[in-house]
Amino acid sequence: MALQAWGQLPAAPAAEERWWSDRDADLPKTDTSLLAYGNGRSYGDVCLNSGATLLHTRGMDRLIDFDETSGTLVCEAGILLSDILAVFVPRGWFLPVTPGTRFITLGGAIANDVHGKNHHRAGSFGCYVQRFELLRSDGSRRVCSPAENADYFAATIGGLGLTGLITWVAISLKRIASPMISVENTRFDGLEDFFTLNAAAEAAHEYTVAWIDCLAAKPRGIYMAGDHAKAGDPGVESGKPLSVPLTPPFSLINGLSLHAFNQAYYHRPLAARTSMSYAPFFYPLDGVLHWNRIYGKKGFYQYQFVLPLAERAALDDVLRSIASSGQGSFLAVLKTFGALPSPGLLSFPMPGVTLALDFPNRGASTLALFDRLDAIVSAAGGRLYAAKDARMSGEFFRRSYPRIDEFQRFVDPRFSSDFARRVLLAGSAVT
Repeated sequence: MALQAWGQLPAAPAAEERWWSDRDADLPKTDTSLLAYGNGRSYGDVCLNSGATLLHTRGMDRLIDFDETSGTLVCEAGILLSDILAVFVPRGWFLPVTPGTRFITLGGAIANDVHGKNHHRAGSFGCYVQRFELLRSDGSRRVCSPAENADYFAATIGGLGLTGLITWVAISLKRIASPMISVENTRFDGLEDFFTLNAAAEAAHEYTVAWIDCLAAKPRGIYMAGDHAKAGDPGVESGKPLSVPLTPPFSLINGLSLHAFNQAYYHRPLAARTSMSYAPFFYPLDGVLHWNRIYGKKGFYQYQFVLPLAERAALDDVLRSIASSGQGSFLAVLKTFGALPSPGLLSFPMPGVTLALDFPNRGASTLALFDRLDAIVSAAGGRLYAAKDARMSGEFFRRSYPRIDEFQRFVDPRFSSDFARRVLLAGSAVT
């Protein structure tokens, strides 16, 4: 069976899969290109290498060293963020930046330069990578940091796994007093209301994010602002995760279920202030294992873009286009990015407003909607997130990531992916 990305879209199988657990060994000799495959949580095709070789890296999951004074953690790149949290949260440490799932590898977090609910203050994950070792297909090993092999450091952070194999990493953890998060919830009605709330919340809180009802005639949603609680503050612990046991033959997400869910979610009883375990705040979907199965056998797309803050009218246009299409998303996350620059040449975040949405794969109608959204985002000077993408054009990508030519000088000649062949390296002889 072909490995799939998290979106479960149809994909051709890799020609060969190899488990990789020895960070001191050389890369295998193959007749095809290579790509590291961690936990398969990228939505699109950056983690796939159809007809070529995938290196399963989950075996590289050892903790190597931790400095209790500085918070510097050294570990292998195949470890999951969930494993790091399980060890270090009870000891009073947390990830400085975390995405919406903890079930990704450390190497994947670097390759996609993931971001979180605190970008307005903390920037992206790559800002907290101190150094790593990069194994190239020629057998060379480079320790990369802002001071050593800085060009490879910048190319690998957000480099989509194309510069070689990351074997080990040193990152900075942050101290916390409690595993609980103090949260403020506020309903908003309209984008102006959102931006007013957001300006005040970002000045006062470490974490901010909003759910938005993208099917409503006037966009509305729930704004959430949070901070790590003080020691001893009570809170609600997270329960055991649920699970979607099988993939139905058709998507359970449709017009009727979307409208019903959005209506119920927006009007549900809402505590203005609450305290909860970190898991349901940062990773609400991790509480439902295999939730991607609800989209059925055809899978789903995630569409995430960022727009400059001055282009709020374009955000209105995007939401109107989605509402009129009837192809809304119940997983619609709206937030803003801050000005702290990402260290990677192809890092996604830039100062602006970002919206992430999931769409059932309805074939031509879904792709036609994306083409309309692409036109709006591109005209406004925005861009899409490669980790979530499965269909954008190479032209759009090259236009929105101006450092692409600089990046390509550092691509390992034996590393490739479905995304690279579709978007970055069209015409390359590498297979």
